[in-house]
Amino acid sequence: MKILITGATGMIGNELVSLLLQNGISINYLTTSRKKITDEPRYQGFYWNPQEGKIDENCLLDVDVIIHLAGASISKRWTRAYKQEIIESRILSSNLLYKVLKNNPHQVRQLISASAIGIYKDDLTTVYTEDATAVDDSFLGTVVVKWEQSVDKFRLLNIQVCKIRTGLVLSKKAGVLAEMLKPIQLGLGAPFGSGKQYQSWIHIYDLVHLYYYAVKNRWEGVYNAVAPKPVTNEELTVKIANQVQKPLFMPNIPQFLMKLMLGEMHILLFTSQNVSASKAIEAGYDFKFKTIEAALKDLL
Repeated sequence: MKILITGATGMIGNELVSLLLQNGISINYLTTSRKKITDEPRYQGFYWNPQEGKIDENCLLDVDVIIHLAGASISKRWTRAYKQEIIESRILSSNLLYKVLKNNPHQVRQLISASAIGIYKDDLTTVYTEDATAVDDSFLGTVVVKWEQSVDKFRLLNIQVCKIRTGLVLSKKAGVLAEMLKPIQLGLGAPFGSGKQYQSWIHIYDLVHLYYYAVKNRWEGVYNAVAPKPVTNEELTVKIANQVQKPLFMPNIPQFLMKLMLGEMHILLFTSQNVSASKAIEAGYDFKFKTIEAALKDLL
């Protein structure tokens, strides 16, 4: 089997590439940097530039599945220009993939796209399954709707479409855990706001194995990529502090302060989304890291 990956050099992409290569799968990947193009027997890079509509069509040779991870990070201040980049990086890349598949012979049978639980409404009591239809009225909710619409049209090419709605990804190398750890290690850690907001998380090990499972089992439709046991922001902060043996004595951080520091992006810290993993579990995926304690013990 051969898989084409976009976003292969990012945090999630790197881990996924490693897992797929270990399991005998050959990889083509698309990169916007010619310097990152390598040509190895089972790992080949190809240039693309979604902004300019450029793509090396040879990337499709013998490809069975596309895993579409590309998209500008949301963990950067949301200026008007950067919000546009967040949307365009997802939509333009999807449109370019669609165009090259439509206009060239290929054997692609499945497209698996990253998505986000940011589509679900901010709520302290609702548990969200993939069947939820209400969309959060935030910028992130809008991004996810447009993102998913841009990949839904691949069905017109008789390609199965699977969307992986991902929660907070916990990793040693980068992402939310590294950022939360910094103030805690300095003795300045504290929950955000009330601390009661739910944060649905997933260990990066489970996330990349979930993608691999989706390939092997030809998943179609929407799946939440979150661990079975979400936690509140207060629980997460306390568990991290306990794991690194640091005290928490600062008062909770008020929302207005984080809004001053981060602008509109501050909502990422205060939004509550209690998201269910039941569909992935019922489809046969067995999480290795089911609890936050097990995940933090492994990572920290």
